[in-house]
Amino acid sequence: MGVGKYINRLQHIGIPTNNIEKTIAFYEGLGFDTIYRVANGEELVAFLQLEDLQIETYQNHQAVLKDGAIDHMALDVHDIETLFEEIQKVGYTLLTPEIQSLPFWERGIRYFIIEGPNKERIEFCEKL
Repeated sequence: MGVGKYINRLQHIGIPTNNIEKTIAFYEGLGFDTIYRVANGEELVAFLQLEDLQIETYQNHQAVLKDGAIDHMALDVHDIETLFEEIQKVGYTLLTPEIQSLPFWERGIRYFIIEGPNKERIEFCEKL
């Protein structure tokens, strides 16, 4: 089973935006609810949810505005320290040299990112 034993489910899909209010309005029009908003420094962040699907959108003014605009997919994980060690042993390309932290949600999150075979970014994220 390998590293898969640490993965619970798809947690969210990350979409950068140049206009967070326009992006929120678009997804709310599709039936999503805004479930969390926060400022991460200068960057505004919102999580939107529809059923089991969650989108993280963040206003970083770097949205490419073309096909392939999704920045990352995040997998919900447990025991992130052990998973990080396993990922290193297997030899995946790490895009973050160590486990990162952000003060999101009630108790924060810890995450790291690897690169997939098509240059996709895969985030492993543990809510604390």
